[in-house]
Amino acid sequence: MKENKEGKVEAEENVEAGEANVENIEEVETKGTENASKKAKRTKKKSPEDKLKEEISVLKESNDELKDKYLRLVAEYDNYRKRTAKEKIELRELTKSALLIDFLSIVDDVDRAILHIDEVKDIDATVEGVKLINGKFREFLKTQGIEEIDAKDQEFDTDFHEAITRFPVEDEEKKGKVIDVVQKGYKINDRVIRFAKVVVGE
Repeated sequence: MKENKEGKVEAEENVEAGEANVENIEEVETKGTENASKKAKRTKKKSPEDKLKEEISVLKESNDELKDKYLRLVAEYDNYRKRTAKEKIELRELTKSALLIDFLSIVDDVDRAILHIDEVKDIDATVEGVKLINGKFREFLKTQGIEEIDAKDQEFDTDFHEAITRFPVEDEEKKGKVIDVVQKGYKINDRVIRFAKVVVGE
């Protein structure tokens, strides 16, 4: 009787194991079917319309990125332009202030000379004072890198001279040369800031 019970239990266990194997096989078959279905969908050829839509989507995304970069660059350049313009104005004002401070001492000398001009008794001393002021002014120009353009008796040069008139001369050596300076010219660091207005012999 005991053997029958054990045999029955063993048979039941075998049946259960068989059912479990069947379930596993069905599960594997189901998964295999699902995977095959997914693979079939992936390998399914896209229609020309779908490909075109995909390309349009990619191009639109690329275009949006480029547009964003362009707008950023425009904004950065505009800010840079405004900043440099402001810096140039500030630098110009600073340079002008430094220049005028040095120039004011000469203005002071001129003011003092004018203040006492009616009391002048010694003409020679007055002339000497004017020469000193003139010398001080020229020294100031020199420190600023400003030089007078040499013109008198020089060959007429359009790079430095501006002829306001031509005057006939008998001396052949003076023809084509500057015979008179109407207004002095100046240059700073070899760059002309004002042409010398001259009379040229012909």
